[in-house]
Amino acid sequence: MEPVRVAVYSPDPLTVAGLSGALSAEAGIKVLEGLPSSDVDVRIIATYQLTPEILALLRRTAATRVPVVLVVNELTESQLLTAVECRVVAVLPRLAVTGARLAHSIRTAAAGGGVLPSALLGELLKHLEHLQRNVLAAQGLNAAGLNPREVDVLRLMADGMDTAEIAGKLCYSERTVKNVISGITKRLNLRNRSHAVAYAMRSGMI
Repeated sequence: MEPVRVAVYSPDPLTVAGLSGALSAEAGIKVLEGLPSSDVDVRIIATYQLTPEILALLRRTAATRVPVVLVVNELTESQLLTAVECRVVAVLPRLAVTGARLAHSIRTAAAGGGVLPSALLGELLKHLEHLQRNVLAAQGLNAAGLNPREVDVLRLMADGMDTAEIAGKLCYSERTVKNVISGITKRLNLRNRSHAVAYAMRSGMI
């Protein structure tokens, strides 16, 4: 099994050395020097606080689509939301970091999961509830970004129906069905009808 390739960054060289040393004893993890732009599975960014410089770094690295484990003293709610937008999938308080906990967060991040302290998780869930109630629901959308009419069309597409059959089933014009499908693919940045059906299935809507 290939090791998880990890890049460690901190403004403080001693922190980099400490985290790298803590990971050296962990099996299945390979620490790379610096902050390489490619050939890395997980990034660790360690800092005392989210300064504008660190936030700028998070935004730049987010474009690489590599998950980030953030080691930090504390986060405000707004900073947490910004961090999540920047591909941060795990947050570890600096004072609680051990080699084992760091390795667990790295493996979880590499597998597509996340690790958040309970207090931060609660803040994130409250924000998502607010988003669902005041933003999505107000526009007639669900958490997947779909309205009921779009869900109906996608379900029939998944059943193999073509545009004319969907129009007849839902009592819409064919033009309306085409507009619904076009609206879904453009708004959610999907490639085609098959991609739209796959998206709806993954989100649990059909």
